[in-house]
Amino acid sequence: MTIPRSRAEFFVEPERDSRFTGPATGGERPMLAAFLTDHRATLELKCAGLGPELARRSVEPSTLSLLGLVRHMADVERRWFRQVLAGQDAPPRFSSQGDPDGDFNGARPDDPAAVEEAWEAWRDEVAFATRFVAEAPDLDVEADDVWRGRVSLRWVLIHMVEEYARHNGHADLLRERIDGAVGI
Repeated sequence: MTIPRSRAEFFVEPERDSRFTGPATGGERPMLAAFLTDHRATLELKCAGLGPELARRSVEPSTLSLLGLVRHMADVERRWFRQVLAGQDAPPRFSSQGDPDGDFNGARPDDPAAVEEAWEAWRDEVAFATRFVAEAPDLDVEADDVWRGRVSLRWVLIHMVEEYARHNGHADLLRERIDGAVGI
């Protein structure tokens, strides 16, 4: 007899899962940073063990793929932490004015180097953002953004948690389509 599976099952055994173990009380910065770290780890987990199949697209005509999500989140991390908050001249790595969806459009299975490049870019941007958050004097650091106007580091952290949470939902469905893996 086959035991029915639940979508709420874990992708990894609960005793081996280090996600979502951050502080539930105490300071706001450690709590927000931990949630963001956990959502980043979730994206990595949803992509674990895959190679070129990361570029498999959801359904036509969509260009949504796990590889596209990694590339997209590298650009999102870069935008908010390098461009907006740190004020660096750091153009997106994968999208452009000519191809605003280049993060997804360029995620092609016929380019094996694309997977490594995407993970390297994402890890570089996560490392920069992590340092920026740790070194900021407080969560009230502010900068101007062409889309939102004046934003604080606090707002960016909350927005990043929301951005990852939304895209991790997409990653759940994309991973299930690739190999049937489900879970949180």
